[in-house]
Amino acid sequence: MIGEIAVRGLGLSVPGPVPGLALLVLSLRVWPSLGGLLRPTVGVILANLSLMFVPAGVGVIGNLEVLSADWLALLVVLTLSTLLSMLAAVGTFIGVRRLTERRST
Repeated sequence: MIGEIAVRGLGLSVPGPVPGLALLVLSLRVWPSLGGLLRPTVGVILANLSLMFVPAGVGVIGNLEVLSADWLALLVVLTLSTLLSMLAAVGTFIGVRRLTERRST
């Protein structure tokens, strides 16, 4: 929520969860004991994660006419974005591995 408030207040063009997650990571680095305090809440959220997909499913069903009209374009965009995301994840993994290998030698 703090990330969303910051984005709207500062007029940034990034999703609110991005600075929110950055702030959470920074907070966990500064106060490691915060992880223990958050663990019970995070456990409940992760146990019920499938409920988070219900609004997306309702949105898909509510827009079936759009999907049926533009299915090919959506398929291409979803395929390309998935591939790009996977490539970004692999690139990040390789970069972090190289950095950690340099530090260990």
